[in-house]
Amino acid sequence: MKARTILASLAVLFAGVGLAFAADVQMGTWKLNEAKSKLSSWLPSGHTVVYSAAGDNIKITVDGVDKEGKPTHNEWTGKFDGKDYPVTGDPNSDARSYKKVDDHTLKVTVKKGGKVTVTGRIVVADDGKSRTVSNSGTDSSGKKVSSTAVYDKE
Repeated sequence: MKARTILASLAVLFAGVGLAFAADVQMGTWKLNEAKSKLSSWLPSGHTVVYSAAGDNIKITVDGVDKEGKPTHNEWTGKFDGKDYPVTGDPNSDARSYKKVDDHTLKVTVKKGGKVTVTGRIVVADDGKSRTVSNSGTDSSGKKVSSTAVYDKE
């Protein structure tokens, strides 16, 4: 009887976690809409961003193409709690933090070597079909950059 109770409790727990992530409008696959975007030259083009559950964390995977036409791939796993979590695969950053502002908005901070290089906001439209990422910061040469990227949900 105890085994059934434990299994039932675990099933409810995992279902609840899944529903919590599923209800988050950020979750899913987002494809860059370059026609609607104003991108800085340092950003990859044609990229796709995937937000998925990873246990009790969120995993963000970004795939694209750099300005030389080479594929790019980076990953971040953490919580939307404003704390820094490591980034792998991105030569321009080694940590990111995301903080939930409201149900449709995230604040993002990107760091390299402990120094903030980019800050921005990610806002999902009320209909959940698109999102806009606005950011500003400095590139690797210290030049100020900004961009607005629009994504469509796949």
